[in-house]
Amino acid sequence: MQTASKKVVNGWAMYDWANSAYNLVITSTIFPAYFESITGDDNETTVDSVVFLGRTFVNTALYNYALAAAFCIVAIMSPILSSIADYRGNKKSFLRFFMTMGSISCSLLFFYDKHNLWLGILAMIIACVGYWASLVFYNSFLPEIASVEDRDKVSAKGFVYGYVGSVILQVVCFVFLLQNEAFGITKGTASQLSFLLVGIWWFVFASLALKRLPPSQPIGNDRKHTLAHGYSELRKVWNQLVQLPVLKRYLFSFFFFNMGVQTVMLAATLYGKSELGIETNDLIISILIIQLIAVPGAWAISRLSGVIGNFKALMLCIVVWIGICIAGYLLPAKDPIAFYILASVVGFVMGGIQALSRSTYSKLMPVTKDTTSFFSFYDVTEKIAIVIGMFTFGFIIELTGSQRNSVLALVVFFVLGFLLLLWAHLAGRKQKQLVA
Repeated sequence: MQTASKKVVNGWAMYDWANSAYNLVITSTIFPAYFESITGDDNETTVDSVVFLGRTFVNTALYNYALAAAFCIVAIMSPILSSIADYRGNKKSFLRFFMTMGSISCSLLFFYDKHNLWLGILAMIIACVGYWASLVFYNSFLPEIASVEDRDKVSAKGFVYGYVGSVILQVVCFVFLLQNEAFGITKGTASQLSFLLVGIWWFVFASLALKRLPPSQPIGNDRKHTLAHGYSELRKVWNQLVQLPVLKRYLFSFFFFNMGVQTVMLAATLYGKSELGIETNDLIISILIIQLIAVPGAWAISRLSGVIGNFKALMLCIVVWIGICIAGYLLPAKDPIAFYILASVVGFVMGGIQALSRSTYSKLMPVTKDTTSFFSFYDVTEKIAIVIGMFTFGFIIELTGSQRNSVLALVVFFVLGFLLLLWAHLAGRKQKQLVA
């Protein structure tokens, strides 16, 4: 197949521009800091706790558990929805639905304060479900719009668009946050306004992206038994997947190393603020460093994969991530310079490993019309990994009282991911797979 027109490819990448604002503002920067501040007592010598659903939680552990619950929901529902989308050819409709749900939930966080913890947790979970569920359908367009030889480049382009777009909105939000007095608002109100802006940004630019994405061709047209046919498509894809040893081994590897990557990304801000005592302004600078360095990092690792192969490039990234976890464990408290340096390394490999993981999977897939169903297995693998990673991170915090131990434990996931990727690499060389 030929790669789609530049208009279509840029439209696809524009969805990353739209939704990455959620990932940066809500997941990584302003919302975690806001959550920590309104559920804490501003006393560094005490462990902050909150009561939710009749149980007392450490506030950071509750945050991790809430995210894990959201990922559980996505993991359970996305396979059958994706198989229905393939059968009916309506993946754009599903993408639009989850995008709308997520953007509205982000906007509802504008009303979240210390008096309504339930609203914050509920809106956070629904926004998370909307973001990650929409990615199943978004990712599945990649093999439909890009030829095999262009998929690394196109995948990287999506992440680059996402980093640039999210930084633009992040800077706008930081202006409100750091110059709140000039606007006559409190820092809390500035944070709440940021959440509203994310919802608007996501909805507007995603709507533009959806107009450029091509319609999918349905596999069937039986509207009365859509659910049954959805299960049938899912079973058919599963039977194909288990007969593809390299793809199957790659998914096992992806399960473990992505568990480490996503947990680091989701927990980094709270780790820096509550464990290392990094000031909010320094955290802001660190996050901007990560996003800006991620742009050349995604392109560089995409180019590297063209020289040494996808598997070797991924293995090199995993080795760097192992070093990041060890360095994060040893990082001294209240040392912003050391935190900046570590953030620079994280930024460089973050975009690269995400973009390359997605394109590698698309290359290993067989030629098929069930692209969404195939990507649902990729997505479920990712979500279950995040659930286990976040629960493990939160559990170790409650067990030991330190987030440093949680960070060090992530090394185990990366080591297992590396060994399994090496196993897939050896199988790929025997079969002379393109990515090997």
